[in-house]
Amino acid sequence: MTRAFTTQPVDAADVDHVVGMARRAPSAGNTASTNFLVLEGPEQVASYWDTTLPIPKRATFPWPTLLHAPVLVVPFVDPSAYTARYSEADKVHTGLGVEQEAWTTPYWWVDGGMASMVLLLAVEDIGLGALFFGLFEHENAVKERFGVPPQLRAVGAIAIGHSEAVQRQSMSAARESVPLQVVLHRGCW
Repeated sequence: MTRAFTTQPVDAADVDHVVGMARRAPSAGNTASTNFLVLEGPEQVASYWDTTLPIPKRATFPWPTLLHAPVLVVPFVDPSAYTARYSEADKVHTGLGVEQEAWTTPYWWVDGGMASMVLLLAVEDIGLGALFFGLFEHENAVKERFGVPPQLRAVGAIAIGHSEAVQRQSMSAARESVPLQVVLHRGCW
């Protein structure tokens, strides 16, 4: 993940390409309800940071050049689209169209996560840097600021831009990876 960006702009065609790839990610029942709020340029990006990271908190923010990323993409999912889709004739037999609570695994989050991962990989594939991060308690403020319909839920946010040569790693990067033999279970647990 890239945490330090230059201020060099990203071509709008590149943004369209990576979002286009992300929208083709797998989707339960081909519900395809992941939407992408794209914030480009200094004014839109600054508006996001003004909403989520007030100026007084920026003095102690550990990744100040993250704020230089010229593009932010916020993937949103629509849980109600899944109940609507699974109420249709070809899916009604599943019982998942009744209410969101019927879903033991809320596939809107799975699908939104897959779309986010495809977007991250597509960004890296074209030679740019990206960072996925959470909105946490700022989700409603971001939705209000940018006119996002209230029923949509943010998966997270993705900063996109040109990477600076020197990257300050997160403290989590120092954690050792779990060995393959610990997580790989062939045939049984």
